[in-house]
Amino acid sequence: MIQLIDVSKWYLMGEVRVTALDEISLKVQRGEFVVVLGPSGSGKTTLLNMIGALDAPSEGTVQINGSKLSNGSKRAQQFKFRREAIGFVFQSFNLFPGLTALENVQFVLDVVGKRNGDAKPAAKVLESVGLGDRIHHFPHQLSGGEQQRVAIARALAKDAPIILADEPTGELDFRTGVQILELLKRQADAGKAVLVVTHNREIARMADRVVELHSGRIANDGPPKGGPVSVDELMW
Repeated sequence: MIQLIDVSKWYLMGEVRVTALDEISLKVQRGEFVVVLGPSGSGKTTLLNMIGALDAPSEGTVQINGSKLSNGSKRAQQFKFRREAIGFVFQSFNLFPGLTALENVQFVLDVVGKRNGDAKPAAKVLESVGLGDRIHHFPHQLSGGEQQRVAIARALAKDAPIILADEPTGELDFRTGVQILELLKRQADAGKAVLVVTHNREIARMADRVVELHSGRIANDGPPKGGPVSVDELMW
């Protein structure tokens, strides 16, 4: 599903080259729930951006569903990757403030050509995340947890094979955060590849695999100590 081969990413700041990722190689299979763990500045979000085709590697290759993305990939190819293969869940939600919850989800379906003028698919996916009675509310009328669930509904509506979540519980209370993690875990159980970026080690306990980053390199890659636990056992 996902394969990174010797991926490096650096940025030039004046005459200084800052390395964000340093020769990362990684594979993620269908149905895996993977937590990418590390402190601020370790390269977590950069790694997610590489996989999500939000940025291209300086060196190396990113392969999604058999299609390759390299430094020479065109923007049209990157957009195609994002549209067809990736469902994003951002910490900042990135909802359109002037659109209702229903319209935010419908917008994504329009982009991928799946709505065909019918509001029922968007309403159905909002019901699946517990927002059936909030579909006509605007983002400012929703709590943080409800906004995050709209963002997840938007990602799920695409039915993309890969879901990428960047600190999806970072701005949420514990109870709401657990609900969000349960939703994401169900997607992995349904056969999607789910990657969650976080600095919260407790969340890593429920992962199939934990990829730990330090200074742009993979320091450890394997199951959590003692094996995955149920989301009900988490506490932070």
